[in-house]
Amino acid sequence: MEPMAAPPLPADPIIQELREFSRKLVRELGFMRATLADTDLAPSAVHAVLEIGAAPGIHAKDLGHLLKLDKSNTSRQLARLEADGLIRRQAAEDDGRSAALHLTPAGQALRRKIDRFATAQVSDALRRIVPADQQALVRALAQYADALAQSAGTPASSASSGIHEGYRPGCIGDVASLHARFYSEHWGFGVFFEKKVATELAAFAQALPGDGKALWLHVEDGRTLASLAIDGNPASGIAHLRWFIVDDALRGTGVGRELMSRAMRFVDDRFQETCLWTFKGLDAARHLYESFGFRLVQESEGEQWGAKVTEQRFSRLRPSPHPD
Repeated sequence: MEPMAAPPLPADPIIQELREFSRKLVRELGFMRATLADTDLAPSAVHAVLEIGAAPGIHAKDLGHLLKLDKSNTSRQLARLEADGLIRRQAAEDDGRSAALHLTPAGQALRRKIDRFATAQVSDALRRIVPADQQALVRALAQYADALAQSAGTPASSASSGIHEGYRPGCIGDVASLHARFYSEHWGFGVFFEKKVATELAAFAQALPGDGKALWLHVEDGRTLASLAIDGNPASGIAHLRWFIVDDALRGTGVGRELMSRAMRFVDDRFQETCLWTFKGLDAARHLYESFGFRLVQESEGEQWGAKVTEQRFSRLRPSPHPD
């Protein structure tokens, strides 16, 4: 007699419900169809257009990693988008061997069309959910998506690596240390600046989660190596971009651009204007800010960081939908 197979263990009801909801979301959002978002493009190509538009200059390798596509599938999607006149490639400033990806005017028009379609789709659904439940829904989905990103294809030993949203123990000291080391070495800033970063970031973190406030951290082996925060005021409609820094070891990896992309998606859903304060001489950061639509609006001598510099205020208005 052959041994009987052991009966399957009963599935956790929460897991079963989440799987069912996930299948329903995939169906209702249209991912089972050959095309997506009222376009003639496959879902992966639609997402490629959105991600290139959100992070102008992104490299093909980083795009493939973001979309969970292998090299051949990424190349195939980009080849079609380029043949259709939706994207263009140019030599990357930080790596001459790689190409930076940008949307063409036709690609920008398609992105706006996709945005309108998706906004209408989500807006119609949210009208059926009471306002008091909407924020809870957003927070829960953000936590679930982040948890999936941590676990999908990631060894257990490195499950905590990657970009995380929200406060994590130790992040205040790590972020203050990143700022202190960089600005001491390059600009001579001292204890006044380090204390200012640590004190203000701690006060900000205590307000999380908060309306219009968000913090993103790139973590590796338990240490924060990059950060960016949005400190928004819903009453004024203005968001303040703060504490953006990337460890030297991560420069050129796309981490800074990914943090900016997430932050811009966050503010564009909530605020009319986003501003940031920096100072003259941080050319690499300025180039990145300007690639996301920030423009210099104010410049004057000041000492708000504990040393005399030419302080600069940059501003970015939320992009307005344009007709095709």
